[in-house]
Amino acid sequence: MNLFSWNSKLFGFSLTAFFLLGTLFLISGFKTNKTDYLTAKQLRSVKQDSIEKNKFYKTNVHASYYHDKFNGRKTASGQIFDNNLYTAAHKKLKFGTQVRVTNPENKKSVIVTINDRGPFVSGREIDLTKRAFREIADKKKSGFLIVNLEIIE
Repeated sequence: MNLFSWNSKLFGFSLTAFFLLGTLFLISGFKTNKTDYLTAKQLRSVKQDSIEKNKFYKTNVHASYYHDKFNGRKTASGQIFDNNLYTAAHKKLKFGTQVRVTNPENKKSVIVTINDRGPFVSGREIDLTKRAFREIADKKKSGFLIVNLEIIE
């Protein structure tokens, strides 16, 4: 019985000492990496800010255009879609971001505003309105283009 009470006291003392030492360690200036505490949303925002500072986004990516059946429907941003405007859909860029889309074959470019999410076809980077797509395309009947994307500040 005497041995059991001695072990209990030792355990209590050890636990208290461990707690105090841990607290002193944290108070004494131990610095943590702030990214450990970023939420996924905050981390995406940090990545977005670094993208905007670099301006240049991606090269040689696939672009397609919206079908006319989407006219009049709401986009993910809440705006009504119009295939005659200069807007686009992108999976990651913030709504309102302006992007210069350039066809490297003919050097034609157009500036579009991101107002929707997509494209939801594997391998495609951006969906343009039909007007924006036709302005930079050589072959008007083609459904996709290889383009370069550049963020405009």
